Amino acid sequence: MRGLSAEQFRDILDELNRDYRQQGRPYRVQVREQGCELVVQPRFRSVLDRLYGSTREARLSPAALDVLALIAYRQPLPRQEVEALRGAESASALRQLVRLGLIAVQRGEADQREVAYSTTSRFLAMFQLRSLEDLPRTQDLQKL
Repeated sequence: MRGLSAEQFRDILDELNRDYRQQGRPYRVQVREQGCELVVQPRFRSVLDRLYGSTREARLSPAALDVLALIAYRQPLPRQEVEALRGAESASALRQLVRLGLIAVQRGEADQREVAYSTTSRFLAMFQLRSLEDLPRTQDLQKL
């Protein structure tokens, strides 16, 4: 935000979350890699489940997991590069991941036909990550 230092911004968010807590609000502001997100407190999840239905468990195919891992570690990644790295067609896995809200399509600025894929805040939440920096790092992953 213009005119605020990072420390001032954090202080304002802390004060806002403190006010929410004192007022018994069911939500809080959580800092994410790409910005901030309003999230429901864990103790109020049951209310959300009653309103919207409980979260369905979706099983990902091995191909979808491969694609998701490649995108998570190398994003933004175009489909052609995903397929080159996997050595297999990946369009159906990409569609499934977009439909589940785990990855998003990013359009190129110069050419609207050029697209790349990156992970979403839903991906971070589902895997209980604060940011992409929390992804595991090993020597094996560098070979991706």
